[in-house]
Amino acid sequence: MFSGIVEEMATLVALKNDKENVDLTLTCSFTDELKIDQSVAHNGVCLTVVAIDGDRYTVTAMKETLDRSNLGELKVGDRVNVERSMLMNGRLDGHIVQGHVDGTAVCKDMRDADGSTYYTFEYKFDREMAERGYFTVDKGSVTVNGVSLTVCNPTENSFTVAIIPYTHDNTNFCDIKVGTRVNIEFDILGKYIARLQQLK
Repeated sequence: MFSGIVEEMATLVALKNDKENVDLTLTCSFTDELKIDQSVAHNGVCLTVVAIDGDRYTVTAMKETLDRSNLGELKVGDRVNVERSMLMNGRLDGHIVQGHVDGTAVCKDMRDADGSTYYTFEYKFDREMAERGYFTVDKGSVTVNGVSLTVCNPTENSFTVAIIPYTHDNTNFCDIKVGTRVNIEFDILGKYIARLQQLK
């Protein structure tokens, strides 16, 4: 379980294909605090630490994860938003994030907002998935590349988020451009409510 408050950007230093899986080796400031079997969110995807070597650690992404997320597009040198699992003895600054990415969206527009930036993302609309809670609502929560954000101007297949300068500079939003594909996770509360409605 995560909060969507990104700790920092890790740097991808190596990629290794193992059949249909991919091992990703990264470096970040808290590598020495990690342990084998620990969960770490990478661009919002929960992955398990499988190896630690000095200031580097390795996680494995399976085929389904690669198909559902943007991790398969990563290249050595790319910056990845990382967050360790949430401690249950503190404040929840973001929202409840599972690290189970629902799919991807593409940045369609960026515009200035007096120092901040509005990003609009578009995703493939699927009515059956929408009926199961896979959609956004105005002032609701959504996770983009692991960042907990508040939705504005949602449509059937798009939403906009406002990014303040701090978030821009300290997450890989600084690398997002029009056409960039990002990972999205819809709010788990909406999914539960939709499921309850189906059971009535």
